[in-house]
Amino acid sequence: MSAWTVGAELPARTYTVTRADLVRYAGASGDFNPIHWSDRVATAVGLPGVIGHGMYTLALAARAVAEWSGAAEVLELGAKFTAPVVVPDDEDGVEVTVAGTVKAVEDDRVRLALVVTSGGSKVLGNPRAVVRA
Repeated sequence: MSAWTVGAELPARTYTVTRADLVRYAGASGDFNPIHWSDRVATAVGLPGVIGHGMYTLALAARAVAEWSGAAEVLELGAKFTAPVVVPDDEDGVEVTVAGTVKAVEDDRVRLALVVTSGGSKVLGNPRAVVRA
């Protein structure tokens, strides 16, 4: 985005997450924890089912920031992992939506407040990013 305006709402981005995505992410990250692929293990530890990797969810937020900012450098990205993204064992998967608002423009930095949801619930706490304008 070439011109950033404080208060501007950025167009929401929605990404589908399937179990196949979790397998690919596990291979790339080396995180093969069975809560990310086994319903039996996930439910045995009290989860509602297989959940997506927290860092994968944060990566989707980063993807939205990159799409909004074009070639701008992402300087900071952060969030708390507050709720799991439950990924069903079907072909449809689950949707994760990332919305954003421009909170500040200072010198060559743009601070964004993000909202990351799945199934209508927030899945990241205090997600935020700073990009170079």
